[in-house]
Amino acid sequence: MHIVMIAAENAALTGGKVGGIGDVIRDIPGALARQGHQVSVITPAYQRLAQINDSIRLGEFTTVFAGKAETVSLYRVQAHHRRYNHPLVNHYLLDHPLLAPCGAGAIYCHDESGPFATDANKFAFFCTAVCEWLISDELHKPDVLHLHDWHAAMVSVLRRFHPRYQHLKTIHTVYTIHNLSLQGIRPLRGDHSSLESWHPSLVSDEVWSGDAEATAMTDPRYSDCINLMRCGLLLSDRVHAVSPGYAMEIQQPNDPARAFVGGEGLDQDLQGLASQNRLFGILNGCEYPDTVVDTQSRFLAANAQRSKLFLLIGKSLKHWAGQQQTLPASLFHAACRLADWQRKRKPAPVCLVSIGRLTEQKVGLLHQPVPTQLRNNRVSESALSHLLLSLGDGILILIGTGDRVMEEFCTRMMMEHKNFLYLQGFSEELAELLYGVGDLFLMPSSFEPCGISQMLAMRAGVPCIVHSVGGLKDTVLHGVNGFAFSGNSRDTQVSEMLGCVSAAVDLVRSDNETWHLIRKNAASARFLWDEVLQDYVNKLYVV
Repeated sequence: MHIVMIAAENAALTGGKVGGIGDVIRDIPGALARQGHQVSVITPAYQRLAQINDSIRLGEFTTVFAGKAETVSLYRVQAHHRRYNHPLVNHYLLDHPLLAPCGAGAIYCHDESGPFATDANKFAFFCTAVCEWLISDELHKPDVLHLHDWHAAMVSVLRRFHPRYQHLKTIHTVYTIHNLSLQGIRPLRGDHSSLESWHPSLVSDEVWSGDAEATAMTDPRYSDCINLMRCGLLLSDRVHAVSPGYAMEIQQPNDPARAFVGGEGLDQDLQGLASQNRLFGILNGCEYPDTVVDTQSRFLAANAQRSKLFLLIGKSLKHWAGQQQTLPASLFHAACRLADWQRKRKPAPVCLVSIGRLTEQKVGLLHQPVPTQLRNNRVSESALSHLLLSLGDGILILIGTGDRVMEEFCTRMMMEHKNFLYLQGFSEELAELLYGVGDLFLMPSSFEPCGISQMLAMRAGVPCIVHSVGGLKDTVLHGVNGFAFSGNSRDTQVSEMLGCVSAAVDLVRSDNETWHLIRKNAASARFLWDEVLQDYVNKLYVV
């Protein structure tokens, strides 16, 4: 069959990734192609990706958006690494100035004109252009349209309600939830970033009075707003959550009292989809080398790799600093910390690593105050500060960017604790090395739809410390291939996390048989795309 994947990110392309969506869009097309399926991947070029990748301009076409005719350029592009190229996989880019409102190459915007406002405009235009492309003669007719997260959800709206794209309704459509907490909610009317602004005919009385299904476009809490995530859920034929654990969690309502993130207001819709056998939880996969990591040799190599790591960190810090008009405090203090560590002759006995976006979801637990009984006579102490004190002569390296509050918090912690290095930036080369040099990988997400970082760390033979939620619960088994904590309140979660870290570090220091077995199990764990593929085809694609 021919599957068209529509997404905001594609890690097969240089500059095409921000998060986990990009990894999926990079990996799953190749797995499908190995089974004989044809896959076309379409993403925005953001006024940059076509220039920095090996691309061919195929032509242009015109589409109508916000009452104006816009000319869109179409490119076919090669993946940046040959292992992601396959004769049955084609990567396409659409380009136009409206796809780069926050500057060339910026996949997502962080504007203050309203939640999701600029991104919603951008992706609504992208989806309109995709639909125009789909009805042209440029592409062999697909058997499946696979939409990824709210950025692609407008395709489901246009195929259902827009007269020009009606025959797209005959194409089986799948919608994947990568993160239910980001829903793309915008006003229906009266705003520069609204459904009325994008496609005025879709808010006409004819649409709203003649079709009860139109209510699927509205937010269940704000009836005067369109909820693009909800559109994707209710207007698609099949819905996919990226792990079985997450699929179960999102059918339950949020419960702040026990710090539980569930359906984010859409739990009743998701319960309905499950009862109709339209919702499926399928775990994301990971690419693996042909051989399992030898954990003993990896451990010996990791100590040697740390000197290489320090050199690469220094190189990265200089590169990031060179891109700034003024030197951020985080980069200055990181350079000082790196120099201090390089002068030490004896390597740290325990090294923890954490990689990811600095958001409330990913690192909020580290920012939380420690429960009173654990504060060591301090009036107030963050969980991260407590963790670093408990590490003693162990070290923690954290890399990532994100919320300004979280970045400033991590910088302050680095200034106060000599065993903490915070790297405010990102480098694929550096991240790849970091996954393999730690003794433990820390991933304390408040919720996690699937997670790829824990798979990459385990692939490198590094056991993980995780919050037992979503895809983390499906991949990391406490005391078997890693360490997991839980808790029915924020305080309990913090306490459990700190206790779990302490126990895991003690096990590393013991260097006993239990530790060696956990490391071996982590390295041998496999979450293969080729196995996942059968569920994709049988549960999502086959009508």
